[in-house]
Amino acid sequence: MNRLTLNDLEERIRERATASADESYTRTLLDRGVAHCARKLGEESLETVLAAVAEDRARLIAESADLLYHLLVLLHARGIALEEVEAALWERRSKPRPEQNTKASHV
Repeated sequence: MNRLTLNDLEERIRERATASADESYTRTLLDRGVAHCARKLGEESLETVLAAVAEDRARLIAESADLLYHLLVLLHARGIALEEVEAALWERRSKPRPEQNTKASHV
C-alpha cells in the first residue's frame, strides 16, 4: 500500500510553497493570505462533516485528505510546524482537561 505521512505532506507543502503560482496550487493559496487559507480549511471541514453524516466512506476519506492538506497549508502560512502541533498533543496526553474531571484524556 502506498502511504504518504503527514510529515511527508508537510515537506511537500514546503517544497511547493517555493514554486511559482503558475505551477503550484499550494503557492496560490499562500499568496492569497492566511484568511483565505483559513476559509479553505473551513470549507473542507464542512465538506468532511457532511460526508461523515451522509455515511459516504469514500467521500469521507477524500474530504479528510483535503482537510489535512488545507490544515497543513494554513499552519505553514502561520509559520507553525507539524511538530509543534504534535508536541501540544503530547503534552495533553496525560493532563485531564477541566471539563473531563477524572475521565481519561481525549488524546
